[in-house]
Amino acid sequence: MEDLDPFDIALKQLKKAASVINLDKQALEILSSPKEILEVSIPVKMDSGETKVFKGFRVHYNNARGPMKGGIRYYEKETLSEVKALSAWMTWKTALLDLPYGGAKGGIVCDPKKMSRGELERLSRGYIDAIANFIGPDIDIPAPDVYTTPQIMAWMMDEYEKIVRHSAPGVITGKPLEIGGSLGRGDATAKGGMYVLREAAKSIGLDLSKARVAVQGFGNAGQFAVKFVKEMFGSKVVAVSDSMGGIYSEDGIDFQELLEYKEKTGKVEGFKNCKTITNEELLELNVDVLIPAAIENQLTGANADKVKAKIILELANGPTTPEADEIFFKKGVLLMPDFLSNAGGVTVSYFEWVQNITGDYWTEEEVYKKLDAKMTKAAQDVLATYKKYNVDPRTAAYTIAVKRVADAMKLRGIY
Repeated sequence: MEDLDPFDIALKQLKKAASVINLDKQALEILSSPKEILEVSIPVKMDSGETKVFKGFRVHYNNARGPMKGGIRYYEKETLSEVKALSAWMTWKTALLDLPYGGAKGGIVCDPKKMSRGELERLSRGYIDAIANFIGPDIDIPAPDVYTTPQIMAWMMDEYEKIVRHSAPGVITGKPLEIGGSLGRGDATAKGGMYVLREAAKSIGLDLSKARVAVQGFGNAGQFAVKFVKEMFGSKVVAVSDSMGGIYSEDGIDFQELLEYKEKTGKVEGFKNCKTITNEELLELNVDVLIPAAIENQLTGANADKVKAKIILELANGPTTPEADEIFFKKGVLLMPDFLSNAGGVTVSYFEWVQNITGDYWTEEEVYKKLDAKMTKAAQDVLATYKKYNVDPRTAAYTIAVKRVADAMKLRGIY
């Protein structure tokens, strides 16, 4: 049975990379645990008049390369282990993309779908009241994540500015455009992933204009992946799923029509001229490109052998377990890991922070151009390292990121 504790998985991946580059034992010890963890209780007055107490976390993993960066998720099954793992992955992600950041993550144990707008606002402001001393434009810059939105970021920024009593748009990214957000942020995760997919396809000689694609997940990243893979490369999307089930059509699925159907019905299942399939079946379809854009631990030791895709582009966080990674590597499946493939979001978050600090705002075209340059360079670095060390691409990406963080710690005299 696989051990799927998120932080154990993160440590397993770190140790594998450390052995490839013969990382100093002291550096490995420092990098094996977060720098600091804050756990808070947030009392919120509910619409019913009762006060409910919510548990929140903020984990600072490492800041050797700069202020820490990482999202905040509102999730009823949130655990400290998951927030720790995500903060570690953010550390590697920012280092891999060569952004001047460290890694952090936050979360609140709650079900936002069962809360009113007023309750969400009071919860969001309460969280910032509790962590205000832990964050700041030069300390730790939060952003949206699972079930948090630009509106929630706007409330959080406003609350922080009330506490510090000055304008500080750079404290948080993923904000609405009207109050310092960046153009290109909404679809940045999928757009960045497309640049990585392009480099991966080039490296194995796959013609994306003839490729068949399956996308698991139809949230923000999944929706834009369905849209862009056709728009940018002319690929045919033959399967899409959401949390309730999936659809398959040999003739291809039209993005705009599916989006309208999903908005009307709340699901993709039942879409015209499509066969109903399960999320599990989608992963095993005979396609060229598989894009897991849903939740973690979808590709495991139990199903990796049945995956037929030539390229896996991980837009979700942690969709593949270490056991599955090994199987894909042995089979010759090119898996482009999450902290490379879905780094478009944090990269445009970095651009937003730069724009906030300088007061110089860019066009969408400028943002995409800069994003393309960053993602392409990182993808090429990973592909070159993967060939150099003959390790799976995730381990290759880790070796680059871990070495950059360890070098920064050494230069600072931390070890």
